[in-house]
Amino acid sequence: MKIDIPDEKRLVHEMLIPIRWGDMDAMGHINNTVYFRYMETARIEWVTSLGVAPDPTGEGIVIVNAFCNFIRQLEYPGTVLIKTFVSAPGRSSFDTWVTMARAEQPEQICATGGATVVWINTPAKKSAPLPERLRRQLVE
Repeated sequence: MKIDIPDEKRLVHEMLIPIRWGDMDAMGHINNTVYFRYMETARIEWVTSLGVAPDPTGEGIVIVNAFCNFIRQLEYPGTVLIKTFVSAPGRSSFDTWVTMARAEQPEQICATGGATVVWINTPAKKSAPLPERLRRQLVE
């Protein structure tokens, strides 16, 4: 199943991640689980840059689903350009979308992915309203 990234979305973050030798699998390309780590790293860097880093004793984000479409192989050595987009903000959730490309070929997408993110009160294990500083990033 392929999940398409929607046209209506907002670019909120870009980052570069170097491909490590250990990211490869026996087939000589980046292991499929690593793509999810790349998305997680970009998502956490983005929310941390907004001042809403996950707090195990307070509030933060969790994902309730995640997907990745593998389009072209990423291989060592290289650097991955990850662009994070957002859409569909609700009371306590929003959707994130990601494109991954080699930094030297940013127009050639190698993978797309995303996740639905929910803001939670960690001790209560319940959703909570999105903080205003995060909501502003989602709708501006």
